[in-house]
Amino acid sequence: MSNSNLMRGTMMLTGANYISKVLGLLYVIPFNMLVGEIGGALYIYAYNPFQLFVTLSSLGIPMAMAKFIAKYDTLEDHATKEAMFKSGLTVMTLTGLTAFLIMFFSAEWLANIIISDDDLDNTVSDVTFVIQMVSFALIIVTPMSLLRGYFQGHNSMGPSAISIVVEQIVRIVFVLAAAFVVIKVMDGSVRLAVGLAAFAAFIGAIASSMVLVAIYRKRKPMLEAQNNSGKTTEPLPKRDMYQELLSYAGPFVLVGIATPMYQIIDQFTFNRAMSSIGLADVSELYISIITLYGHKLVIIPVTLAIGLAMAVLPAITKSFTENKKEEYTAYINQGFLIIILLVLPAAVGLSLLSTEAYGALYTMDTAVNYAGAVLAYYAPVALFFALFTVSASMLQGINRQNFAVISLGIGLLTKLILNYPLIYLFEAKGAVIATGLGVMVASGLNVYKIYRVTRFRFRPLYRKSLLIAILVSIMALIVLLVKWLVGLPFGEEPTKIKFIMQLMIAVPIGGYVYLWLAYKTSLLERLLGNRAKRLSKLFP
Repeated sequence: MSNSNLMRGTMMLTGANYISKVLGLLYVIPFNMLVGEIGGALYIYAYNPFQLFVTLSSLGIPMAMAKFIAKYDTLEDHATKEAMFKSGLTVMTLTGLTAFLIMFFSAEWLANIIISDDDLDNTVSDVTFVIQMVSFALIIVTPMSLLRGYFQGHNSMGPSAISIVVEQIVRIVFVLAAAFVVIKVMDGSVRLAVGLAAFAAFIGAIASSMVLVAIYRKRKPMLEAQNNSGKTTEPLPKRDMYQELLSYAGPFVLVGIATPMYQIIDQFTFNRAMSSIGLADVSELYISIITLYGHKLVIIPVTLAIGLAMAVLPAITKSFTENKKEEYTAYINQGFLIIILLVLPAAVGLSLLSTEAYGALYTMDTAVNYAGAVLAYYAPVALFFALFTVSASMLQGINRQNFAVISLGIGLLTKLILNYPLIYLFEAKGAVIATGLGVMVASGLNVYKIYRVTRFRFRPLYRKSLLIAILVSIMALIVLLVKWLVGLPFGEEPTKIKFIMQLMIAVPIGGYVYLWLAYKTSLLERLLGNRAKRLSKLFP
């Protein structure tokens, strides 16, 4: 496949993931209206363990399968490639079924760990029910992800991209329809509405699998013809195949669960810590802000920036393998700067408009009294989440992927050690600060390791980062001024229309000023190349 087709496929997959994240933000707005913050907390109690079970049950094999398929497809050893795929599909089906059984029957045990105080709104029975409902998806999700890896190994990103979007759309439609019928039509309980919302993961996975299977059947004759044209060799022994596959899979396992692991630490410690300082009555409200509603806002700019930064990773791998130091160090600098260029202004903007953003999308009272202050602290953590993800992938490009496991472990340990004392000191904001410090430590270790191995030029990175910081500071002043001016006609009283108008005017103006300054200082052109030239008409 040509580089242009490979890049197009990569951007297609990135675009699908971004669309999925945007849809994930949009659906929680009506979902919040139906089940509120307490219902959101109940939903996340089940969904975060589910993400952990998905990753552990797949063992990183779907991504490793893509690498395995690509290698043996290039070698034209189609017998080994197909034998690995068919065997892997059987194994993933069994691990998915095993993970479902473990999660379903351990639901009450997990619920007792998560819910420990009688003063909380949700009960152990509620959490048990929702965990059991979401566990059914494990039966489908694990083998489905392997099929995505199979297509990606053939440099075909379209099937994965389509299935990701279809899965999210079907899941969201089921979530909202079920919650609406239960709450508004049947006048049912939040527990049942959230339980069905969790079960939507199973419905979405079925829809996604149907898309993938349909595409596979359509392409099967072409794949069989390709396989018959290759070398007529016996496949490798299964033991050798799985040893190689698992050697690829190891780092994907822990890096893939980085964000859910930080949230799971909060699930197991936050309620207890808040109860111990007499805040059990608002504990679940805060945890829904940190792990669901606020998190959805924080992660959107991260997804876009990672997509653009990831585009340089194949070039890093290629130039590092060829020992072209000037090339791979330049690409490393470019990847880091793209993250800072895009995520830093978004994080600062969200921090300054935290109350307005939450109030415009969700509940006004919660935004003003609780969420605004927490989200202001949480927004900057987006930068470190993005840096960790990109730096972990860079470590793979320079063949140091195992270090990402070490850095993640240290980051999670930092979060675990600091969570209790920081919650004691700063209440709910302490959990956000602990997450920020944990991810900062992990991403800092990754960057340091990359520097030790590649000796990339740090001074240009520092200078450009300082310039970006200056531009973001100017943007921040403009955003604060515009927010104040737009709010004047509405008076001091916070209202949803006031917050919406402040967002609609301050965000575009602040964003335009920042991009205009970045363009005029040639920063955009140096980092984004030809993509920046397309913006020339916007900046006279």
